[in-house]
Amino acid sequence: MEQNEQAGGAELPPSLDAEFWLTSGYHLLRRGEDGRLYVTNEYLRAFFQRPEMAIVEESCKSEQALHAQLLEDPRQKVTAARLAELQDPDARDNYQIVLDFRDVLIAEKTLEAAYLKILRNAVTVPPLFIDQMVHAILRTILEGRNDAFRARAAELLFRSQKVSIQDSGIMLADEEIVEMYTRDGGFGSLGKLLADNATPMRSVELDVLSAENAEIYWPRSDSFDTVIDVSFTRPGLDALCRVLEAWVFHFLSVEVTIYPVQQISDPKWSWHIGLDAEANQILNDLYNGEEIEESRNARLLSLFRLEFKDAGDMRPDLEGKPVYLGMAMTADELLKLKPQNLLMNLPIARAV
Repeated sequence: MEQNEQAGGAELPPSLDAEFWLTSGYHLLRRGEDGRLYVTNEYLRAFFQRPEMAIVEESCKSEQALHAQLLEDPRQKVTAARLAELQDPDARDNYQIVLDFRDVLIAEKTLEAAYLKILRNAVTVPPLFIDQMVHAILRTILEGRNDAFRARAAELLFRSQKVSIQDSGIMLADEEIVEMYTRDGGFGSLGKLLADNATPMRSVELDVLSAENAEIYWPRSDSFDTVIDVSFTRPGLDALCRVLEAWVFHFLSVEVTIYPVQQISDPKWSWHIGLDAEANQILNDLYNGEEIEESRNARLLSLFRLEFKDAGDMRPDLEGKPVYLGMAMTADELLKLKPQNLLMNLPIARAV
């Protein structure tokens, strides 16, 4: 084990959940006694093993040499002159993107610190890398909880969802999985998932999680092929509240309580946060008293009320007042939460 990987980090404790969310890269990181995820060479190396970075037949000798050296030592400094030796401009761009991201990870030492650094300083990072970080951080937040509803609800924070409004509820299925099995990208209903005309129809398993079948989630956790109902009073929506509470506490050490509400009828409404871009715009318009078209208002899937358990953690001028949250789908029935909104816009008494 390398000397620089041991500082601040501890070996991951044994867990019954060891095989859960392998795609998060959690097993490549080291969980410290402080609960933070410390960056290791194994984690850094994985980014140089991505398909975009793979050596192909056309790769020049300089690229082949650089790739091999970075796999050997993923912390190796790479100068601009060294990158200029790569003949393929796309390869140069790809290396620059990954190296810039790598440098933030190395400098900040933990995934959590790097995530906040990127948010605070508006560091340009591919959204895919941000989602990868959120995935791993949520994995450590959920360690040992063994709650399938919370794990599935947590997927909303790093994977785009396709929404299906049905009589029985608000069903969310992973967008990428739906697209994989849908002929034209349209969702329709959960039972209408067809393969391409050119290939035989494949078996599709998109089971709706329930109390009776919740255990199916764990062996399929990396397939992202279960559906969650987030309508009012359903366990999926409650699970999302618990995940958001844990997300806030993990980063800010602030305890909050979040619960769903059906409307905002508060004459002293003072603060709100959209959990996604669509909800943010709708809540802004509602707060300002603007008329909302019925079709647009229907995109608002859920409203929440957030309260601080310790009033002293809240900004003094807002102390005692609730924070309202919203979650909405786009016009094309997609939901993509931005968990950073909750961290950066929560009115806490100290700077994030």
